[in-house]
Amino acid sequence: MKTLLFLLGRMLLFWLLLFALLRAVFLLVYVPLLQQDGIGFGESLQSFYHAFALDLATASYVLMLPMLLLVVAVLVRRQWPLKLIRFYSFVFILFYVLVVFAETGLYTEWKTKLSYKALTYLSHPKEIFDSASTATFFMLIVGWIGISLLANYVYRKFVQPNIQLSNIKRIVAAYLIILTVPLLFLASRGGLQEIPITTSAAYFSQHNILNLAAVNPGYNILVSTLDSRNLTKENPFKSMPDETAQDLVKKLHETNCDSTVSILKVKRPNVVIVLLESWSGDLIESLGGEPGITPNFHALEKEGLLFTNFYASGNRSQQAIGSIFAGLPGLPITTITNHPEKYAALPSMVRRLNSSGYNTSFFFGGQLIYGNILSFLVYNQFDKIVEGKDIDEDLPRGKLGVHDTYMLPWYARELNKLPQPFFSTVFTLSSHSPYDFPGEHPIQWPKLEKDFVNSAHYTDEALAGFFATAKEQPWYDSTLFILVADHSHNTYRNHPIETFEYRKIPLLLTGPALKDSLRGRQNDIICGNTDIPATLMSQLGMGHAEFFWSKDVFNKCYKPFAYFEFNEGLGFMTPEGHFVWNKQLDRYYQNTLPADSTQRITSEGKAYVQQLFQDFLGY
Repeated sequence: MKTLLFLLGRMLLFWLLLFALLRAVFLLVYVPLLQQDGIGFGESLQSFYHAFALDLATASYVLMLPMLLLVVAVLVRRQWPLKLIRFYSFVFILFYVLVVFAETGLYTEWKTKLSYKALTYLSHPKEIFDSASTATFFMLIVGWIGISLLANYVYRKFVQPNIQLSNIKRIVAAYLIILTVPLLFLASRGGLQEIPITTSAAYFSQHNILNLAAVNPGYNILVSTLDSRNLTKENPFKSMPDETAQDLVKKLHETNCDSTVSILKVKRPNVVIVLLESWSGDLIESLGGEPGITPNFHALEKEGLLFTNFYASGNRSQQAIGSIFAGLPGLPITTITNHPEKYAALPSMVRRLNSSGYNTSFFFGGQLIYGNILSFLVYNQFDKIVEGKDIDEDLPRGKLGVHDTYMLPWYARELNKLPQPFFSTVFTLSSHSPYDFPGEHPIQWPKLEKDFVNSAHYTDEALAGFFATAKEQPWYDSTLFILVADHSHNTYRNHPIETFEYRKIPLLLTGPALKDSLRGRQNDIICGNTDIPATLMSQLGMGHAEFFWSKDVFNKCYKPFAYFEFNEGLGFMTPEGHFVWNKQLDRYYQNTLPADSTQRITSEGKAYVQQLFQDFLGY
């Protein structure tokens, strides 16, 4: 009996030490971020202490099958259950280390843990390879294989069961079950308390990177995956009766008038959307960024209307695609592009424009299969979709596709082939990792995200080339340009992802079709990329009733607010203040609301995400 208990004890210690070692690897990789946030060594060590309960719960889950196999081995007096334990442990080591290294590699881009939602992005390994620098990718692969082999060696040498079954009485199997099952069960649920342990048990710091480090990656991915199976069963964001949520959301979108201020001097202009990959507000001087990063964008502001309180509702490109073309806010947990069965329930700005005589197109120098974007664009019936593989000309390319300084001028000339009026989108890519754009890296001052900042500077040069070429084309004089980011990105300021500072992105309207009185102006109304369809449809005189979640920002009776999602909750901003709320933890990351408005506005925000997800389930 002592032999079996000692064996289980060794297994438990092995897993706890492996969890701690890999947590240390994560923190060491991101020492620059810790230093940027002023996080000291002692505070970082606290993540190990606060991780223990969740690590113990995870290890207890891992040990349940080996414990049962030990019982079987004692009963049948055969070695095959012990061999199965070794195989199971090796596979779990490979899986767990892979999750940790994938999470470590993705954190710099996503600033979140690996979740079911993130796994849907990893369904195309080639795109993940293309998104990372070759050195980073192979470093992560080598780290995964190296630590997996090392952990397996330690397990086989010091932990694996090598016991003489003939010396153990069968009655010991019953004792083993009686002693260990209750202990493993209690440890896996976190103790005797009424509510079992959750990932919230590891949260302890105002610095989210420490909280994420403390949350066991294996536990988190398992819970996230299991929760995703309930997507068609129940709404995880329900916090009030459905009727109450519906009423609050309906009132949020109600307007007392339908009086839109026209910003156009051309009745049926061409519309060109320049979708800027990952451009955050910190890249734009007029939005509070450091000068000199995007000087050409800054020059374009003199001829356009810049929105200074504009936010991305999601944090991935496919979420932006759903927001811009269907007016659907970013969804927590999942994305609309990964659910083709629900496309038919959504309105489509593209189909509306098609039926009104517009020629519609989408151009991208890379591949659109990432995040299932291509299927969504095809379903929306663009007249023309061009990817990198469709471009016959020998334009210089990187891992992701055609570099922006070559793609954008080429695109400007290609628009000559389209009948007018046209509605066309070009999606940039050079400001996406691995940042393998050609040329110099002139901006050297950032301590964080230097490559990203320089990539945006490069795309900014591409904008200058695009507009220089566009001005020579016959279609230019009757065109409205919409420059907007798909989502934000971590910057030299290292804003937490659960903040509006992180989610701010640029929106600039410019071009000859814009009224002269608006040139060089700024609009500080609170809005987001979800509002683009209703606003554009209204400007073109087409109506926008079907775009329920989208708002016309030029309506005099517009009720300003902005929303963003994250995997466990939402951010909600109004002129009175804003809050960011984690539903799973029932925790506020930010709350600047005055006391007399807190109850009303938090109820509106919670109703918003509840109703949004309820609508998604019903599509």
